[in-house]
Amino acid sequence: MKFTLSWLKDHLDTAASLDEILVGLTRIGLEVEGVENPGEKLAAFRIAKVLTAERHPQADKLQVLSVDAGDGPLQVVCGAPNARAGLVGVFGMPGATVPANGMVLKVAAIRGVESNGMMCSTRELELGDDHDGIIELAADAPVGEVYAEWAGLNDPVIDVSITPNRQDCMGVRGIARDLAAAGLGTLKPLTAEPVAGEGPGPDVRTDDPAGCPAFFAQGVNGVTNGASPEWLAKRLRAIGQKPISALVDITNYVTVDLGRPLHVYDKAKLSGGLVARKAKAGETVLALNGKTYTLDETMTVIADDAHVHDIGGIMGGEESGVSDTTTDVIIECAFFDPEHIARTGQKLMLTSDARQRFERGVDPAFLDDGLAIATRLVLDLCGGQPTGITRAGEPPLGTRSYAYDPARAETLGGLAVAPERQRAILTSLGFTVSDDWQVTPPTWRRDVDGPADLVEEVIRIEGIDNVPSVPLPRAPGVATPTATPEQKLERRVRRAAAARGLDEAVTWSFISEAEAAPFGGGAFTLANPISEDLKVMRPSLLPGLLSAAARNVRRGAGTIRLFEIGRRYLADKERPTLSLILAGDRRARHWQTGKAQGFDAFDAKTEALALLAAAGAPVDNLQVFGEAGDAWHPGQSGTLRLGPKTVLAAFGILHPNVTRAFDLDAGVAAVELYLDAIPGKRSAGFMRPAYTPPALQAVRRDFAFLVPDGVAADALARAVKGADKAAIVSARVFDVFTKDGETSMAVEIVLQPGDKAFVEAELKTIADKVVAAAAKLGASLRG
Repeated sequence: MKFTLSWLKDHLDTAASLDEILVGLTRIGLEVEGVENPGEKLAAFRIAKVLTAERHPQADKLQVLSVDAGDGPLQVVCGAPNARAGLVGVFGMPGATVPANGMVLKVAAIRGVESNGMMCSTRELELGDDHDGIIELAADAPVGEVYAEWAGLNDPVIDVSITPNRQDCMGVRGIARDLAAAGLGTLKPLTAEPVAGEGPGPDVRTDDPAGCPAFFAQGVNGVTNGASPEWLAKRLRAIGQKPISALVDITNYVTVDLGRPLHVYDKAKLSGGLVARKAKAGETVLALNGKTYTLDETMTVIADDAHVHDIGGIMGGEESGVSDTTTDVIIECAFFDPEHIARTGQKLMLTSDARQRFERGVDPAFLDDGLAIATRLVLDLCGGQPTGITRAGEPPLGTRSYAYDPARAETLGGLAVAPERQRAILTSLGFTVSDDWQVTPPTWRRDVDGPADLVEEVIRIEGIDNVPSVPLPRAPGVATPTATPEQKLERRVRRAAAARGLDEAVTWSFISEAEAAPFGGGAFTLANPISEDLKVMRPSLLPGLLSAAARNVRRGAGTIRLFEIGRRYLADKERPTLSLILAGDRRARHWQTGKAQGFDAFDAKTEALALLAAAGAPVDNLQVFGEAGDAWHPGQSGTLRLGPKTVLAAFGILHPNVTRAFDLDAGVAAVELYLDAIPGKRSAGFMRPAYTPPALQAVRRDFAFLVPDGVAADALARAVKGADKAAIVSARVFDVFTKDGETSMAVEIVLQPGDKAFVEAELKTIADKVVAAAAKLGASLRG
């Protein structure tokens, strides 16, 4: 929401400075996003008079001017066709910066003739689109004065962020009302006298009371449409709108000034009366933005007997738009249901100033006043004769009243405010307060719904900075831990990942459809995303990490080790996950070690096991299963499981097609840890278990087996360890070799005695169990 300071002062009688107004706006909840003064960039441009104009000796289309900008004649070379002696225009002194292109003016020779500065056009000063000639001012314009000061351009433009609930502040008057309530001035009265017309009003009606409860209209015949007066055009240009014609500019002005969108129809282009109705499926309308929209039966439109002319409350159509030849007009001032407007705008993916206001909710009691103000502006700027007024339907004026206790400002808002001060605040904002504190919100505040909202109004105007900071009460002693087991798990694995040299990344939860496709596609897709690259809720964290890795590679990173803890969004539920990628060089090239080495699947497996151990997973009981899925490299990936069904992690090298899609070289290792699949441990309280090292020394025994083809070393170690779970605490394969077509695997087992040492017979019994367990896999002791 943009407006100028002078525009604000049309509604607010104030002596406050710009800085005081800016601070006040933010203090009452209207956040200032920016302030720009267009006059500042024109401070070096002065009003100047052309004394003489002669043809350039070396160029037919150039003239050599003698220009007086208040300090005596200066020679200027100019190519404008309207440059002539006696013209008063705008002159840029040497050293000035041209706003349109950033060029710094200086003394220079043009075709051999010295030129001191430049006579300027409106486009060069960003005051319009005219570039055919230099600006021509009134003959009595004061030579030597700063142009911005004389033209009234030294008028700051304020940009305010309006929250969706503050529909009343979508107009300059609503903002002025809030500032007046905050003590920064007095709200000026608004004149809205009805315009008496002759004859019947326009033929309008509403057949859609749900979407358009009220349709008011007044006609004006014999208008002369043309360019708007400078005061109106200047205000629209200041807030970034292009002046079009007086009739169109009036509707845009009232929309911003009073938060009341309007529309003007060229009566000659209509076939019969206008009706607000539901669209018919498949109907189309050519909107004022030049695009054709296909409508459905849920949308409210304004149509005549032949065509749809308006997407109700959002955008008008070109077929009935006004032009320079328009003589008779119908001014529409209607009320459209906010929910209908929002749904229609979302379906059509169409936004406009009117939609922004109607979907928040305009004042339903301002139809007559809004129509009167617009009609008066049309008469003043375009002439004509007004007709009568047609009022079709009834605006929803249902009033709401709430019993309010002034003490709630302190109990709910934390600030004690005197009852009479609260009454004054609410009254200044337009609320009606009875003697027994029954408070009725004004019609322009549909967001107020109960005593809590009334407290909010009192506190924000009184000043939220005045609310004292009070610490929350807490019980004496040591605070009770509040972290959930899931939060504790995430903390452990996050610290473990960081300790292992991984850098944490935070990526978007939304990704593009193309990024989601290699990982099974997204289960949830936005119908109206802010960007096609943020359309699908991620089925995996890896796409975000791969995109981050690609950005780092493009910036010269040699080694990338990233991890992220977040949620995957699958069809059944959200899944907490830790994902990591290893890309680039695991070891840089070196004269001692040779070429650089990349990461492989075993690096990923190492990280997965270390993080699972930090998470408390029983890593000794994990089994490695085959390929992890379509996004992973066949033969260079796998999963870690507790039994065949419980998958704790996937690891390995990503498929080359996946890395290629993210503009990365092949050989990217990755891990996905499924945190919700890790079995939880029963809490033993806050104390750590006592450290109880074994009293007796462990015993180690080595076994060498000949194993058949296809038996994995992991399977052999697991079988050996399970031969005697009470005595054998670990088993690992430490040697493998193949000779004459036979594979030999050597296994070391560690035996831990309990309260007494092993005797030889016990060791032999355990050894027999180990051999028997290996035999079940087809392995036999090597001779």
